[in-house]
Amino acid sequence: MTHDTPFDSLPEMSPPRSTDARSVLDSNSETSTLSHEALISGPPGCTRVVVVGGGFGGMSAAKRLGNVENVHVTIIDKRNHYLFQPLLYQVAMSGLDPSDVAAPIRSILSKYRNINTLLATVAGIDYDQGRILCDAGSIPFDYAIIACGAMHDYFGNDKWENHAPGLKTIPQATEIRRRVLLAFENAERTADPKLQSEYLTFVVVGGGPTGVELAGAIAQMAHTTLRSDYRTVDAAQAKVLLVQSGDRILKAFDEELSRYAIKALGELGVTVRLGDRVTDIQEHGVLIGDEFVRAKTVIWAAGVRASALGKKLGETDRVGRVIVDSDLSIPDHPNAFVVGDMASAEDESGKPYPGLAPVAMQQGRYVAELIIAEVSGKSDPHKRERFHYFDKGHMATIGRHRAVAETGRFKLKGMIAWLGWLFIHIMYLNGFRRKFFVFLSWMISYFTYSRGARLIVRKSWQLDRPEEELKPANES
Repeated sequence: MTHDTPFDSLPEMSPPRSTDARSVLDSNSETSTLSHEALISGPPGCTRVVVVGGGFGGMSAAKRLGNVENVHVTIIDKRNHYLFQPLLYQVAMSGLDPSDVAAPIRSILSKYRNINTLLATVAGIDYDQGRILCDAGSIPFDYAIIACGAMHDYFGNDKWENHAPGLKTIPQATEIRRRVLLAFENAERTADPKLQSEYLTFVVVGGGPTGVELAGAIAQMAHTTLRSDYRTVDAAQAKVLLVQSGDRILKAFDEELSRYAIKALGELGVTVRLGDRVTDIQEHGVLIGDEFVRAKTVIWAAGVRASALGKKLGETDRVGRVIVDSDLSIPDHPNAFVVGDMASAEDESGKPYPGLAPVAMQQGRYVAELIIAEVSGKSDPHKRERFHYFDKGHMATIGRHRAVAETGRFKLKGMIAWLGWLFIHIMYLNGFRRKFFVFLSWMISYFTYSRGARLIVRKSWQLDRPEEELKPANES
């Protein structure tokens, strides 16, 4: 990723070689820092708010602070786009294009004249000086909102990532799409039944919403979209295995809905294995307990940990989330907040808030409202009300006509839950264009069973460096 375009309006700077927080600050000259301040700190006397992370929490906070008088906002992200993660699995399963679920942060926030967008990687925070330290310099702040999200956790087995990618970013989604589609292509190239079976076996590790959605989508694609596309192999013979170490899938849902999800996955051709733990992942398959299952395609959806930046902010819990006070501020630093998946926060009963998009969005808006109230003098920084999460419920899709939803005492499943899932997710997409084209794409897929984004994209862009993607037909 190049920084040329986002920094066209900034003076030339030599980025520091080290990513250590203190070295980032020290390596930038006073002139460079002042130049940045002149460009991104806003008018003299305004309150400077720096938002780190352009996900659900960060964008919700930035939007609420947009065009607020006497407030200047700088939002920093290492990617230039806002990603609607709940639909990312559809990119991985060839249902949608990346541009259908992502939009440039600059474009979304362009109508707010008090917001500056910066493409940069944050290395740390200097509480004493009130600066965010990044590879674009040091950014001064009066308030900081940290919302960097989470990444996949392989429970100390990071080497598994090479064989089992997770699903958090667009590059990961297109890589999963590449591996799934290549599996069918490689199966078509061999006459060895055992090797065909290995290529046509897909293992999804993790029984949460992402794992359930991926397993259902692979099975549905194999049994419908791809069934008539191949000549020497029957795509419908694909085996999809969903492995969950716990006693049920979709643990955040009511047990009745969990049982329905297992039944619905079975109807799609997915085998669900409960109480089984994956102990090793290799190139040719996975070790589940003492049983080795040969499979060329493994997808990881089992665990997450907070962004590594959290360890530089304050005390963290066992998965790297920053422990925050009831107002989401970092202890001893009332002007620095952490929201979303990075925050280890509890409700009044001591129950941790779930790592869901609605939680992050509500936390982002809460912090923004708090800042606005304090800047306007309507609220005392020493008497802040605690954050309260309003649980609107949660949903998960399983496949065509199959979904589950739960809100309060109401539990929905089947067609009505599926239609509700479609409607809610379209409404939360950014911009009319995306809403319209995603709806149109879904309607075409519904009536034709087709998937329009079945592209195998090479990892190497250089034509003179061919990449081996198709395996020899006699590979063992």
